[in-house]
Amino acid sequence: MRHAFEIDATPHEVWLGRESGEYILHLDNERLPVSLNLDDQGHGSLRIDGETVPITLARRGDDCFIHLDGSTWQLRYRDPLERASALAHGSHDDDIRAPMPGTTISVRVAPGDAVLKGATLLVMESMKLETAIIAPRDAVVVSVRVAVGQAFERDALLVEFDERPAAQPTATPT
Repeated sequence: MRHAFEIDATPHEVWLGRESGEYILHLDNERLPVSLNLDDQGHGSLRIDGETVPITLARRGDDCFIHLDGSTWQLRYRDPLERASALAHGSHDDDIRAPMPGTTISVRVAPGDAVLKGATLLVMESMKLETAIIAPRDAVVVSVRVAVGQAFERDALLVEFDERPAAQPTATPT
């Protein structure tokens, strides 16, 4: 069965299969042998297409934050009904919430800014890892609820968007 995931707000078709006793990740048009080993803290190793790399994983609901090779990516499972609704009527991601407890390192937007999907809104630190919080859609920022140096809990409201999409974005993806 194919599943839809967003990796850093970009949609991808993904599914796992099994061939000759190993898992195969089908990502868009690629087929990659994979295995994942994690401890209870979300630290471990990922073997993908024959290469093994250290990985750290943090989860929040349908969101996973993956720290790999010095970069962090947000992976979000998209429910098929939610995805179909979004394709038909546009997204309703108006509240940007903290994926995990952390501290704000930098804020890159202000109320009134128009942003493009994928633009960095702020950077947070959690468990000694920096994570960019990115815009899931083109939007206008209504409010920024955190300041540099401010600590927050998981699911804290970080940024609010206007419910209407932005007409002329001024902050671009970074």
